[in-house]
Amino acid sequence: MDEFEERPRLRRIADYQFGHGAGTALFDGELRVARSKSGRPRQVHAPTGRVVSLGADGRFTLGIEGGTRLLAALSAPTGRVVVGDESEPFVREGKNVFAKFVSTVDPEIRPGDEVCVVHEDGGLLAVGRAELPADGMLDFATGMAVKVREGCED
Repeated sequence: MDEFEERPRLRRIADYQFGHGAGTALFDGELRVARSKSGRPRQVHAPTGRVVSLGADGRFTLGIEGGTRLLAALSAPTGRVVVGDESEPFVREGKNVFAKFVSTVDPEIRPGDEVCVVHEDGGLLAVGRAELPADGMLDFATGMAVKVREGCED
C-alpha cells in the first residue's frame, strides 16, 4: 500500500486525535512516508520537515511542521498552550513548559494530548505532550505543564 492510498486513513486518525480538519491540514501536498520493517507508517515528512510520527499506540506525535500546519487549520485556542515572553526563549530551545508560565490554554486539553506551545502573539514555539489537564495548567503554581518534544528555533 503506498502512502497515497493510506492518506485517507491517516487523515481519519488525525481528525479523531486533533479535531475536524486536522487530517486534511497535516496530510496535504507532497509527503514522504518512512516505514517500519513490517511496512507500517512510522514518520511522515514534508519537504519542509517532519509532520508527524505514528506511535505503536496508534496516536500521532507532532513535528514542528505538523504543529505549523495544525495552527493554520484549527482556530484558537484549539490544541494550544500559550506562554509569554518570560519563557519564550527557553521553550524555543526545547525546554519544558511549567504551569506558572501558562497564560491561556485550550480547555479541552488532557494529560497525554499532543499540543502546540505558542507565544501570546500566536507564533509557534514548540510541540510536545501535555502533562496536566487544562485547568491544572492554569491553577497550579508549580509542575510541568508540557513535556516539549521539539522547539522551534527561529
